[in-house]
Amino acid sequence: MAWTRRNKLLFAALAAAGLAGCADLGYYWQSVNGHLTMLNAARPVNDWLDDAQTPAQLKSRLALAQRIRRFAVAELKLPDNPSYQRYADLHRSAVVWNVVAAPPLSLTLKTWCFPVAGCVGYRGYFSESEARAEADRLAGQGLETSVYGVPAYSTLGWMNWAGGDPLLSTFIGYPDGELARLVFHELAHQVAYAPGDTEFNESFATAVERLGVQRWLDSHAAQASEEARQAYQRFDGRRRQFRALAAATRRELTAIYESNKAFAHGPQAQLALKIIAMQNFRERYAQLRAEWGGYAGYDGWVARANNAAFGAQAAYDEGVPAFEALFEREGGDWQRFYGAVQRLAGLPRAERHARLKAEALPARTGMADPGGLPLRQ
Repeated sequence: MAWTRRNKLLFAALAAAGLAGCADLGYYWQSVNGHLTMLNAARPVNDWLDDAQTPAQLKSRLALAQRIRRFAVAELKLPDNPSYQRYADLHRSAVVWNVVAAPPLSLTLKTWCFPVAGCVGYRGYFSESEARAEADRLAGQGLETSVYGVPAYSTLGWMNWAGGDPLLSTFIGYPDGELARLVFHELAHQVAYAPGDTEFNESFATAVERLGVQRWLDSHAAQASEEARQAYQRFDGRRRQFRALAAATRRELTAIYESNKAFAHGPQAQLALKIIAMQNFRERYAQLRAEWGGYAGYDGWVARANNAAFGAQAAYDEGVPAFEALFEREGGDWQRFYGAVQRLAGLPRAERHARLKAEALPARTGMADPGGLPLRQ
């Protein structure tokens, strides 16, 4: 893309956003510029495969990603378009860093509103230092904050005309099952999206990834070794246990935060109970860690856990059982399932969630695992 055309795209995107303030202008400039820089770095996968300078390990991962991509279309009926057919080496650990924030006595996230995406409980930055500066600013307002790196994000199919969402160095090295999971999750966002409803969108994509990845690993088309299957089962088993622990802690914290009328000393008593709940969470995690033989993959998250981190996690958790139940109700037919989800996405938010709640009621009976986790490891 020529630099002159790049500038035109930048200014067109900023103008379309209808921005009024200098602060917003600066934020949208970094967002659009960061995205276009990523797109400019992407080359077709076949170019990388044909390039003698491409390391053999990267060629193997890109070839695997293409098999996953074809499986997503053929078996999961996910979109067949330019997304994930190009690759970019970003030379950094994450594509963006998200900032989330919540009050000291609530798991309800602060929201920001954007064109197309609607109002969401996070703000993304292509620079980690800028993300942490925003988190510091919000902490100065008395909010609890969390900053986490994101290996991939979806443009909802809006950028397929420009080559679509590329494969990235931030996740191409993931184990086989994790790589498939991420690709399925991000493609699902192109199937159905309800502006401003993060829980609906992320829970749907998490359900698709969970349903799809097991089919991928079990399929002959996956060409996955028994070792890869076992490695994924161990990894996913730990994740499910951690999700269950985190969900139980969220429920405990929510009960504390909603019980202000029950305490004569008000917020002081709630803060004391919150400290106890967080201590219990870390102690129970230490027990899990010991059962896992010392696996430390969640140590950083646990050390930094606060209302903002738990609030962000909930979006990936709460609706998953309902979507899995809906998939079963539609006979395991992917296209019928997607049609039902698209119809839900078109409803008013309150009606949408009421119907999802009704779907989840039978699914929750005897269920030990409440859903997904916004961590990509």
